[in-house]
Amino acid sequence: MSNSVRTGGCACGQVRFKARGEPYRVGVCHCMTCRKALGAPFNFYVVFPTESVTVGGDVQVFNSSEHGRRYSCQACGSPIYSHYDKPDEIDLYGGSFDEPGLWQPTYELWTRRREPWLPEFPSVIRRYEEDRPSWSRTEP
Repeated sequence: MSNSVRTGGCACGQVRFKARGEPYRVGVCHCMTCRKALGAPFNFYVVFPTESVTVGGDVQVFNSSEHGRRYSCQACGSPIYSHYDKPDEIDLYGGSFDEPGLWQPTYELWTRRREPWLPEFPSVIRRYEEDRPSWSRTEP
């Protein structure tokens, strides 16, 4: 396991996080909830063990589904991370890292909603029309 520490935060700097080690997996989601919550054509996220991440600052929570909660900066509204039914995982939004290009996605979710103008991601090895059938930590 890597001892690396990656940092990130919101646009105004009032929320900061540290992620230690390596992520379980890196993905892209094209579902409408992600698109609407982020105001973007897809969500790029990096999944870490919850115990590897520390977050400082005031966040607000939005229950985006029966199973998901999304957290953003209370001051500027920047989306930072989300939690789903797996309390031992945290999804950090790739764009909130200080170095957003550290990882490449290896899978895509909700490809049936993928925009036709979006080029293929060369690092993606699995594509799912909707959700992943398995909740394996490391398996895309």
